[in-house]
Amino acid sequence: MKTKTSKSLTNTHAELILDNVADGVFTVDENLVITYFNKAAEKITGMPRENVLGEYCFDVLRSNICETECPIRFSLETGQDVIDKRENILRIDGKKIPITISAAIVKDNKGNMIGGVETFRDLSKIEALEKEIHKKYTFEDIISKNHKVMQIFSILPNISESDSSVLIQGASGTGKELFARAIHNLSLRKDGPFIAVNCSALPDTLIESELFGYVKGAFTDAVKNKPGRFELAKGGTIFLDEIDSIPLSTQVKLLRVLQEKEFEPLGATQTVKADVRVISATKDDLKRLVRQGKFRDDLFYRLDVVKIELPTLRERRDDIPLLIQHFIEKYNHHMHKAITKVSDEVMQILLNFSFEGNIRQLENIIEHAFVMCQTEKIEIEHLPPEIINTRSQKEVNLQTEIPLKESERHTILETLEKHHWDTLETSIELKIHRSTLWRKMKKYGLLQK
Repeated sequence: MKTKTSKSLTNTHAELILDNVADGVFTVDENLVITYFNKAAEKITGMPRENVLGEYCFDVLRSNICETECPIRFSLETGQDVIDKRENILRIDGKKIPITISAAIVKDNKGNMIGGVETFRDLSKIEALEKEIHKKYTFEDIISKNHKVMQIFSILPNISESDSSVLIQGASGTGKELFARAIHNLSLRKDGPFIAVNCSALPDTLIESELFGYVKGAFTDAVKNKPGRFELAKGGTIFLDEIDSIPLSTQVKLLRVLQEKEFEPLGATQTVKADVRVISATKDDLKRLVRQGKFRDDLFYRLDVVKIELPTLRERRDDIPLLIQHFIEKYNHHMHKAITKVSDEVMQILLNFSFEGNIRQLENIIEHAFVMCQTEKIEIEHLPPEIINTRSQKEVNLQTEIPLKESERHTILETLEKHHWDTLETSIELKIHRSTLWRKMKKYGLLQK
């Protein structure tokens, strides 16, 4: 009877195997001197094996953590493994390479530590793909894959190249200022200032002096000249948010800026040239305000040279998962947390929420959840109370609605049978119009009777 014999793996076999894996692998002795370096490690670092054997590992990898948080030194000192630590190394040509690092100690046959082993994986292609996907759905700081927003993305470069006035219309929280900044950053004025003004936050008595400035002595407290927002925006862009709040008296001056490219500071006798592009925004319908006499029609047509209408979040629900992930990354950075996602239940709630406050409201919800969440996943209990209460109320309404429907169907069916399916007699007894009865019969599947 033949017995099976096994051969131990020789060093040559081990090296052959390690030279055919995609991850970089190297070993060090207890002093962090490299004793082995596989082919993938050569390819990733750009350094030939013969040049690194006998060298310190920190002189080869040149990572920003080599001196302070070296994974292989940590394993040698503690005996603990390091798994998938994400860092960057410098290739021999100076290019920064993103990698994940894992490290562990190496022991001899007697269990004595004789060094350490480190594996590292090149993430360059993965990171490039992530950037490509991110770029596909991102324009400046605007994140979307919705077709309506993508259509706006496609025309923004053309809008930016011109110096024409732009009117952005959209509900509160839809990101009007983000789009205004994107237009500015793509324009020839990108090196100039971007001055944002919330017109509704300025009292009517101060808005003129805030926009156009004043000269010394213009009024009692004017002890020196003060430049207005238009002068501060010289060579750049001024963004007038909630333009519908500007009083009619100030609208006349703004019209002159758009027509003549000049203005007079309060109390001044000479005009100042206005080298500025005007982007305005409103959540209201300016045409309606013009019809009501609350907004000048000539100013409206000067502002409305190019119009951008932003969809609400309800109209771009396909962007909600993208935006959630964006806000998770944002608040992980700000709050130093490691939350990875929201639960399926939370995602379903947010996908079906009304979002009267649009993207701003979604961000506030995620920020609240970050404060409450101490795990890696946001659950229902981490959401703001009003979101949970709204969901509970919907469930109550649904539970109430179903019995009512069943009761109505039963009543109609019982009355129809009583009158031998005579719809006229049935409608008279139920005190509803015959056409209404027919619609309800269709609704409850009673037309086949």
